[in-house]
Amino acid sequence: MRKALIVDDHPVVRTAVRMTLEAERFTVIYETSNGNEVLSLIREHRPQLVVLDLRLPFLDGLEVLSRINAGNFGCRVLVFSSQEPLHYQSRCLSHGAMGYVCKNQPIEQLRKAVQAVMSGYSYFSALPDPGSSLACEKHLIDQLSDRELSIFEQLAHGKTNTAIADDMHLSHKTVSTYKTRMMKKLGVAATVHLRDFAKRNHLI
Repeated sequence: MRKALIVDDHPVVRTAVRMTLEAERFTVIYETSNGNEVLSLIREHRPQLVVLDLRLPFLDGLEVLSRINAGNFGCRVLVFSSQEPLHYQSRCLSHGAMGYVCKNQPIEQLRKAVQAVMSGYSYFSALPDPGSSLACEKHLIDQLSDRELSIFEQLAHGKTNTAIADDMHLSHKTVSTYKTRMMKKLGVAATVHLRDFAKRNHLI
């Protein structure tokens, strides 16, 4: 019996993923939109495959991936996300993911990735070499922790410290500390410049 778990907060996306998995002969498919529920569902149902989005409510997808990897559950994780692979693919690989598919690709890519991962192979895209100036900025982004990167993106989208703290279940002071560290690493002096930095690097 082939079992899978879909983790995504968009019902339409979950339906598309479910159809893809059913075409690949998965007979039992569980779903959740909440990052906090993933580990308990894995423990209870023991899926062979987890299809994981990165932008999730309550618990960030990279944190979920890290906890799955640390738990040695034996399931294979395929990331299916709209996040820019240039900045996220290597992080997912280091956290134990076996594949990464961007949502802006044809759904057939997801099916190919499922086939590869379930056959024991990894499935990651060859990434373009950024120009010299962007390569320098990519290096700076790579220095951010997973949480700093998440806060960077949310600030670039215009969210306040308070809203980020509520979404991530952190204190306002903790978010402020991460923000200060993040801006220092990026060499950005003011929050207003974060959006331009993020747009140049396709993070928003």
